[in-house]
Amino acid sequence: MERILVVDHEKCTGCRVCEMVCSVKNTGVNNPTRSRIHVIKWPMEGFDLPMLCQQCEEAPCIAVCPKDALSRDPVLGRVTLNYDLCIGCKICVTACPFGGMGIDTAVQRVIKCDLCDGDPACVHFCAPGALQFVPANTVNLIKKRDAGWKFSELMKKSLETN
Repeated sequence: MERILVVDHEKCTGCRVCEMVCSVKNTGVNNPTRSRIHVIKWPMEGFDLPMLCQQCEEAPCIAVCPKDALSRDPVLGRVTLNYDLCIGCKICVTACPFGGMGIDTAVQRVIKCDLCDGDPACVHFCAPGALQFVPANTVNLIKKRDAGWKFSELMKKSLETN
C-alpha cells in the first residue's frame, strides 16, 4: 500500500531535528541548508511547519523537467529525481508550489525528499510525533489536506499584517 508523509503542525515544536537527521542521512554532514526538509517558523503566530516535497499526484516538477529527470516511482508512489539525467536548470524548483524542492549549494545540485526509499529518517527522530509516515487512506489524505489549508490561512494572515 502506498504511504504518505503527514505533518501534524500542532505537534511540531520547531526543534529542527528533522533537518539535522535529513542532512546527515543524505550528505553525511549536519548542515540544515543541505536538508530536504525545512522548518518554517512564524514566531508571531507560534507556528512551526516542516516543509518538504508533497509527492504531488499531478506533480508540476515532473511536467516541467526538460530532461525527464523526475518521475513517479510506481512502487512507493513518490516523485524521484534521477541525477544522471538532471542538467541542473532548476525549473522544477521554481515550479513546485510548496517549496518542496531546493538546491544543495555545497554541490550546486537540485534536491528533494525521496522518503528515504520508503523509511523516512525524519519520522524516526521526530520526538513530538509531528511527522508520520502512514498509509495513503482517505483519513490520512484528509489530514494532509487540512494541514495544507491551515498553512494557507496562516500565509494569508501573515501577508495581510505585513
